[in-house]
Amino acid sequence: MSLIPSEAQKIEVEGATTDFYENTEDGLKVYYFDTSKLGPPHPMVNAMSGLALIKGTKDKLVMINHKTPGGLFGKLQADVAYVVQELDNGLVKVVFSSVDGAGAESDLTQTSCSG
Repeated sequence: MSLIPSEAQKIEVEGATTDFYENTEDGLKVYYFDTSKLGPPHPMVNAMSGLALIKGTKDKLVMINHKTPGGLFGKLQADVAYVVQELDNGLVKVVFSSVDGAGAESDLTQTSCSG
Protein backbone atom coordinates (compact mmCIF):
# COMPACT_ATOMS: atom_id res chain seq x y z
CA MET A 1 0.00 0.00 0.00
CA SER A 2 1.47 3.31 -1.08
CA LEU A 3 1.15 6.35 1.13
CA ILE A 4 1.38 8.58 -1.93
CA PRO A 5 -1.98 9.40 -3.53
CA SER A 6 -2.61 7.40 -6.70
CA GLU A 7 -3.55 10.54 -8.61
CA ALA A 8 -0.19 12.23 -7.83
CA GLN A 9 2.05 12.77 -10.83
CA LYS A 10 5.75 11.90 -10.87
CA ILE A 11 8.00 14.95 -11.28
CA GLU A 12 11.70 15.66 -11.60
CA VAL A 13 13.31 17.43 -8.65
CA GLU A 14 16.83 18.81 -8.86
CA GLY A 15 19.20 17.02 -6.49
CA ALA A 16 16.72 14.27 -5.57
CA THR A 17 17.84 10.65 -5.27
CA THR A 18 14.33 9.19 -5.11
CA ASP A 19 11.05 9.73 -6.94
CA PHE A 20 8.97 12.81 -6.16
CA TYR A 21 5.27 13.23 -6.84
CA GLU A 22 3.04 16.29 -7.09
CA ASN A 23 -0.65 16.46 -6.28
CA THR A 24 -3.10 19.33 -5.97
CA GLU A 25 -5.09 19.28 -2.75
CA ASP A 26 -7.43 22.07 -1.62
CA GLY A 27 -5.95 24.35 -4.29
CA LEU A 28 -2.36 23.88 -3.10
CA LYS A 29 0.47 21.76 -4.43
CA VAL A 30 1.55 18.90 -2.20
CA TYR A 31 4.84 17.20 -2.99
CA TYR A 32 5.52 13.64 -1.81
CA PHE A 33 8.59 11.44 -1.50
CA ASP A 34 9.23 8.13 0.23
CA THR A 35 12.63 7.33 1.75
CA SER A 36 11.33 4.62 4.08
CA LYS A 37 13.44 1.95 2.40
CA LEU A 38 16.54 4.11 1.98
CA GLY A 39 19.25 4.83 4.53
CA PRO A 40 21.40 7.91 5.00
CA PRO A 41 21.99 10.24 3.28
CA HIS A 42 18.81 9.83 1.18
CA PRO A 43 16.25 11.16 3.69
CA MET A 44 18.29 14.35 4.29
CA VAL A 45 19.20 14.88 0.62
CA ASN A 46 15.63 14.48 -0.57
CA ALA A 47 14.09 16.54 2.21
CA MET A 48 16.38 19.46 1.39
CA SER A 49 15.60 19.13 -2.33
CA GLY A 50 11.88 19.01 -1.58
CA LEU A 51 12.00 21.94 0.83
CA ALA A 52 13.41 24.06 -1.99
CA LEU A 53 10.13 23.41 -3.86
CA ILE A 54 7.96 24.87 -1.11
CA LYS A 55 10.18 27.68 0.17
CA GLY A 56 8.18 30.92 0.27
CA THR A 57 4.92 29.23 -0.79
CA LYS A 58 1.80 27.86 0.89
CA ASP A 59 2.49 24.43 -0.65
CA LYS A 60 3.34 21.35 1.46
CA LEU A 61 6.02 18.66 1.36
CA VAL A 62 5.25 15.16 2.65
CA MET A 63 8.05 12.81 3.60
CA ILE A 64 7.48 9.12 4.33
CA ASN A 65 10.40 7.69 6.29
CA HIS A 66 11.34 4.68 8.41
CA LYS A 67 11.89 6.88 11.51
CA THR A 68 11.62 10.46 12.70
CA PRO A 69 14.45 12.37 10.99
CA GLY A 70 15.90 14.09 14.07
CA GLY A 71 19.15 15.02 12.31
CA LEU A 72 17.15 16.81 9.64
CA PHE A 73 15.07 18.73 12.17
CA GLY A 74 18.25 20.03 13.81
CA LYS A 75 19.24 21.69 10.53
CA LEU A 76 15.96 23.54 10.05
CA GLN A 77 15.34 27.09 11.15
CA ALA A 78 12.13 28.95 11.97
CA ASP A 79 11.25 29.27 8.27
CA VAL A 80 10.25 25.58 8.13
CA ALA A 81 7.40 24.10 10.17
CA TYR A 82 6.75 20.38 10.39
CA VAL A 83 4.29 17.93 11.87
CA VAL A 84 5.23 14.30 12.54
CA GLN A 85 2.66 11.53 12.38
CA GLU A 86 3.54 7.99 13.43
CA LEU A 87 1.80 5.54 11.11
CA ASP A 88 0.30 2.16 12.03
CA ASN A 89 2.85 0.35 9.85
CA GLY A 90 5.79 1.70 11.90
CA LEU A 91 6.73 4.41 9.42
CA VAL A 92 6.50 8.15 9.99
CA LYS A 93 4.89 10.83 7.86
CA VAL A 94 6.33 14.33 8.13
CA VAL A 95 4.45 17.25 6.62
CA PHE A 96 6.60 20.35 6.04
CA SER A 97 5.43 23.87 5.33
CA SER A 98 7.17 27.18 4.74
CA VAL A 99 6.79 29.95 7.32
CA ASP A 100 6.86 33.49 5.91
CA GLY A 101 8.71 36.22 7.80
CA ALA A 102 10.27 33.82 10.27
CA GLY A 103 13.62 35.58 10.39
CA ALA A 104 16.25 32.84 10.24
CA GLU A 105 16.37 30.84 7.02
CA SER A 106 17.28 27.18 6.72
CA ASP A 107 20.36 26.37 4.66
CA LEU A 108 18.89 23.90 2.19
CA THR A 109 22.35 22.95 0.91
CA GLN A 110 23.15 21.17 4.21
CA THR A 111 22.54 17.59 3.08
CA SER A 112 25.07 15.85 5.32
CA CYS A 113 23.63 13.62 8.04
CA SER A 114 26.40 14.34 10.52
CA GLY A 115 26.59 17.37 12.78
